[in-house]
Amino acid sequence: MKSVSFYMLSSFFLFVFGVLMILLGFYFLYNDLVFLFDWEFLSLNSMLMTLTLIFDWMSMFFCGCVFFISSMVVMYSHTYMIGDLYKVRFLYLVLMFIFSMFMLIISPNMISILIGWDGLGLVSYCLVIYFQNYKSHSAGMLTILTNRIGDVAILLSISWMMNYGSWHYFYYLGIYSSWGFYLFILLVLAGFTKSAQIPFSSWLPAAMAAPTPVSALVHSSTLVTAGVYLLIRFSDLLYSFNCNFFLIISLMTMFMSGLGANFEFDLKKIIALSTLSQLGLMMSILFLGFPYLSYFHLLTHAFFKALLFLCAGLIIHVMNDTQDIRFMGGLSHQLPVTVTCFCISNLSLCGFPYLSGFYSKDLILEIMSFSGNNFFVYFIMYFSVGLTVCYSVRLVYYSMIVGTSSYCCQSYFEDKFMNFSMIFLVILSILSGSIISWLIFTTPFFLMMSFFMKIMSLIFILMGVIVGYSLSVFYYGVDSYYYKNYFLSSFLGTMWFMPSLSTFFLTSKSLSYSYYLNNNLEVGWGELIFSKLSFIYLVILSKLSQLYYYNNLKIYMISFFLFIFMFTFY
Repeated sequence: MKSVSFYMLSSFFLFVFGVLMILLGFYFLYNDLVFLFDWEFLSLNSMLMTLTLIFDWMSMFFCGCVFFISSMVVMYSHTYMIGDLYKVRFLYLVLMFIFSMFMLIISPNMISILIGWDGLGLVSYCLVIYFQNYKSHSAGMLTILTNRIGDVAILLSISWMMNYGSWHYFYYLGIYSSWGFYLFILLVLAGFTKSAQIPFSSWLPAAMAAPTPVSALVHSSTLVTAGVYLLIRFSDLLYSFNCNFFLIISLMTMFMSGLGANFEFDLKKIIALSTLSQLGLMMSILFLGFPYLSYFHLLTHAFFKALLFLCAGLIIHVMNDTQDIRFMGGLSHQLPVTVTCFCISNLSLCGFPYLSGFYSKDLILEIMSFSGNNFFVYFIMYFSVGLTVCYSVRLVYYSMIVGTSSYCCQSYFEDKFMNFSMIFLVILSILSGSIISWLIFTTPFFLMMSFFMKIMSLIFILMGVIVGYSLSVFYYGVDSYYYKNYFLSSFLGTMWFMPSLSTFFLTSKSLSYSYYLNNNLEVGWGELIFSKLSFIYLVILSKLSQLYYYNNLKIYMISFFLFIFMFTFY
């Protein structure tokens, strides 16, 4: 019972902190205030190592958002992890994870950012390998090793900033210099690894090996959004340079994950690829030059994505831990509240009018239409929005609408704690879009567009619904498009072979080569020549001397006469 009270107590305190942060955010936004707290703990020549905290409306709203979602996830975990032997350890890990994200959000100093940044990477590894099997272990290794690239980029940028004289990044945001270019590259590399953009995308679906409440945290407001948040904070520095190449990579990530989700059958992986698609959208609009829009979508996306994961977790829970959507079906009869929440969050993800996702996505698409980019950027952005609707419809069709499949619902319980956390997030994912848009944009956006361009997003949404439904219909005797185009399906379904490229392709040759070197050099000739040769040489010498000196008077006499001979002649 002690662990149960810990869960509820943690949830309560996180909620209170969330409310406090939001109120502080209102206060800072209304009075246009920024507070900086500086604690100098080491002075090295002229460099000051300081732990710095920044309190402004942006960090406070994001902290409030993280604490709200975390409080609901911890409350949900109280029931979800009830049968787990080590549920107290799980709670401590989740709280460490939240604290690391908090440190990252309120740090304007590269030294203190590193604490949160590294904390996220290490604790996420502990959470991904929580279930302790081979699949979790390999997923955890892929997660932490990919994230180490970003950590190294942060460390290099810390050493590079010693050229400037301080690690406070906002001192250098307006300065254009040749030094700044390297800092820009290192920061984008760090942001891309944390937010899983191409070519570092393969760790994000692999991290689904973690328990579902962790997935809800990781993929909504913490780990994967850290890279986007870092680049939003550094946005003034980014716009000193040409970001077109990174814009194309972000668009490709968005496109690739949207396609991949349409060929995936694992419920959690579909939602993970959906997160990747939304991260691509945030990065794209950020590189187009609109950091506040990216931040706006970051907040709205956090609420409905956390809700989507919590609903998926309960569905998996009652389906006897089965994640394959082909075994589901007819859940709307057995889990009415969960399915309602699931559909609302899905509609918000698709950009259904007047839900929170609509406010940010529609604005992003319209402003992108105004930004004067080429047709490629325009088309990929809209096509990816269509793909989002496509996989959402497919997901709802397979799990909710189609009649009960071969694997029926095993237990029909909807716990009050789980339902409360979902309903709270439903309220946020309906209201947060309009509230945040009224707050953070001082003047409302008013965009004059032609009728066709205005309804372009609606056209692609409707096309996504039609294509998603037509691809989903599956019954006995029909030729599935997955089997007819198997190579294409496997190419698109495995994220353009990216997991293979970033694991087997990189390691197989190097591991076999290291095995060959080890066999031939280290335990082969190297062992014989360097380790054993001196020993063998000494053994042979000692045996020879033993042979000659063993009671052999002739040797003694000859050596005696030789010595006498030598001394007499000298």
